Amino acid sequence: MALNNTTNTLSPSVLTPPVKAFSNPVISKIATPLLWLSFLTSMGALIYYQIKTPQWNLTDSFRINGFTLLIWMTVTFFSAIVSTYSKNYLKGFKFHKRFTLLSLGFTGSVMVFVMSDHILALLLSWFAMGVFMARLIGVNSDWGEAREAQKFSQKFFLAGTLLLSIGVIILAFLTNHFTLSGIVDNLESVPFYFLLIAALLIITAAIIQSAIYPFHRWLLSSMTAPTPASALMHAGFVNGSGILLALFSTVVITSNTLTLIFIIGGLTAIIAQFAKLLQANVKQKLACSTIAQMGFMIMQCGLGFFNAAVVHLILHGFYKAYLFLSSGEEIANNAPRKQLDLKINAMQIIVVLIFGALGAGLFTLLTGKTNLTDSSIFLTLIVAITVGQATYNIVKQQSLTLVQKVIVPSAVFIAGIGLYALLLNAVTSIMKEMPMIQVPHSLTVLQITFGIIFLLGFFIMKLGVYRKIPWLYVKLLNLSQPHHKTVLTYKKVIK
Repeated sequence: MALNNTTNTLSPSVLTPPVKAFSNPVISKIATPLLWLSFLTSMGALIYYQIKTPQWNLTDSFRINGFTLLIWMTVTFFSAIVSTYSKNYLKGFKFHKRFTLLSLGFTGSVMVFVMSDHILALLLSWFAMGVFMARLIGVNSDWGEAREAQKFSQKFFLAGTLLLSIGVIILAFLTNHFTLSGIVDNLESVPFYFLLIAALLIITAAIIQSAIYPFHRWLLSSMTAPTPASALMHAGFVNGSGILLALFSTVVITSNTLTLIFIIGGLTAIIAQFAKLLQANVKQKLACSTIAQMGFMIMQCGLGFFNAAVVHLILHGFYKAYLFLSSGEEIANNAPRKQLDLKINAMQIIVVLIFGALGAGLFTLLTGKTNLTDSSIFLTLIVAITVGQATYNIVKQQSLTLVQKVIVPSAVFIAGIGLYALLLNAVTSIMKEMPMIQVPHSLTVLQITFGIIFLLGFFIMKLGVYRKIPWLYVKLLNLSQPHHKTVLTYKKVIK
């Protein structure tokens, strides 16, 4: 069975006689070098821009700045990787040409979106991103479940475009400006209640695209997409909310909706991490993992660190593209095994706490982000948890000696946090022309309370307590199911 159809369903290729093989279309041979050239050009342009800081504006509709070039470089890199991989992976696939054209269309629409200043170009390119991705999900039109998944996901994308359009148009008419820069510079003319409504509409559009609860089911139902399309989706498309919220950061901050975003992201991160542990197949695990990571990205926006959210979407893109493109090996090399209970002794707890604290301290030293009285403390706390979890995964290894269990975590967290801090500082510098990309705000009782709940949820998840609560287990399992029409709906008879 081909991995591109690996879900709870079977593809027509499994249920029908073999069909005539199709050779790689010419367009797929051209696409790969074109995408690599676009990546190198974007990287060169970004370096030049950082040195010379030129003014690159195309009339009043488009503008190119450091952030534009950064996203161009990111999306063309992932698209080039996926295109290179799919040349052999999809060789003989009936719809290979369609897949390549849709992938190019998606990449182009993202590039247009991030360079758009006029709201018409912005909204049309956002709409195009959804259309191309929905068609990639249903690229195998011979497969009934794929057609259903395409229709199901397209409904979400259209709803997101509609909400975004209404929110942006409200701001445009009330500011009497029809460019993003004009809207952002004239928000003081918008009555607060209209500003709040517009912000909520824009936020909802963002969380729909990133499959944040309760809009997550389209992503769980998208497993009919070929694996290269899934890699492009999880590495690029779902990260769109981070880009959108960064572009509208001023709207979000002035409407006082940061705490709402923080809570929505935090709840999604915890619930999706729980749901991931219940999944039986690789791609569903990866889907739940993506939802959780998008929750963390939205949390960072809610903390006022839109630059950190952009760093997160870049790193997540690398991580998730690799996991999807290597998921075939994961299936081949893994055998079913019993879930191991978490066992941690007092010494391991001390080691984890020490390294977590040291990781947080190093992050503070390299970035200067931590202040005990504002939202940056949560960003540092997330780093501490990440280092602590990585440390535990190392110290529990029976094959390592005591000395190795001390040296390995040290090397890992110093290198990891060092690279993360370097990327965060670089992205912050690149985004310096954008307003309000890093606006930590004073802590509130609500944020502190939710932070405690978030920590409790994290430890409940790691300790596996949910497995001893049947109703919670069943609820999480039901919550993580794809749309019913995308699973074994169309029956075919083998002749």
